[in-house]
Amino acid sequence: EVQLQASGGGLVQAGGSLRLSCQASGFAFDDYAIGWFRQAPGKEREGVSYISLSDGDTDYADSVKGRFTISSDNAKNTVYLQMSSLKPEDTAVYYCAAAVEGDYNPWNEGDMDYWGQGTQVTVSS
Repeated sequence: EVQLQASGGGLVQAGGSLRLSCQASGFAFDDYAIGWFRQAPGKEREGVSYISLSDGDTDYADSVKGRFTISSDNAKNTVYLQMSSLKPEDTAVYYCAAAVEGDYNPWNEGDMDYWGQGTQVTVSS
């Protein structure tokens, strides 16, 4: 059974940090890319960052560049999203998703094959 378990969300003050984790199981981890998406109240879900688990390639949305860092521990089948200098506008439910490497757009949620359940991040001003 394929599972993506997102965790690490919480309530933090503006300027603070959180680290999200995405624990994967049930598929060949190294053959996939993992993306983080978020959905704020009343807004559409948007891509935040992704990492290729085969070559380590990463990318970030402009809104989080320089503040968020994505990384992976392939031995633990886990992807992390270190979030620093958090802003109230980062408040959202954060989801991790997996797409098989190949012909996919990591920013297109429709190209994701598997989704985690989401974890709430709330940044107070």
